[in-house]
Amino acid sequence: MTALAQPQHTPQYSGSLFIVSAPSGAGKSSLVKALLAEVQGIGLSISNTTRKARPGEVDGKDYHFISQHEFEAVRDQDGFLEWAHVHGNYYGTSRAWVEGQMAIDRDVLLEIDWQGAEQVVRKVENVVSIFILPPSIEELEKRLRGRGTDTEEVILKRMGAAQLEIEQARRFDYVILNDDFTQALLELKSIVFASRCRFNQQMARHGAQLKSIGL
Repeated sequence: MTALAQPQHTPQYSGSLFIVSAPSGAGKSSLVKALLAEVQGIGLSISNTTRKARPGEVDGKDYHFISQHEFEAVRDQDGFLEWAHVHGNYYGTSRAWVEGQMAIDRDVLLEIDWQGAEQVVRKVENVVSIFILPPSIEELEKRLRGRGTDTEEVILKRMGAAQLEIEQARRFDYVILNDDFTQALLELKSIVFASRCRFNQQMARHGAQLKSIGL
């Protein structure tokens, strides 16, 4: 299986773009929430959607709620890093917002599936892609059932999709086995910290200083 494709050229930013993907039930959202709470300088990308806000959802916090006309206008101008049509509604990640954050030395994290990840890495250089795996299929099912929020039909559907999703892990830069949450979080934070020290990021961030010492 080939790795996620890379773009030919995009501007180099001091901030990094992290993609975190996983099958449902692997613990991705819990790990991401803990990462964002403990590591400064990184923010979660907020998707644009054409669906109506649900009770309790806040525009600009949960999603950016826009009309279908607005969404299609942005999409047609290649304004989304990735987008999808799901259950009659559009969802997409704003290219301008992500690149704007990266340009001011902010890291951005996208929680998206592997198909969305494939779209993103075609448009942005030096994306750091991370896949979260459960310790076993049995544990994955146990976690899904333990939520107590999904019907049997939904659980079976997610279990059916899990194997295909798991197979995509080999295409990502990093794989974290979420057997022990504390260890998995440590590994996720380590990836973020190490990625900030890549040459291109350091040159974009400290170019004048690095050139003054001979680089």
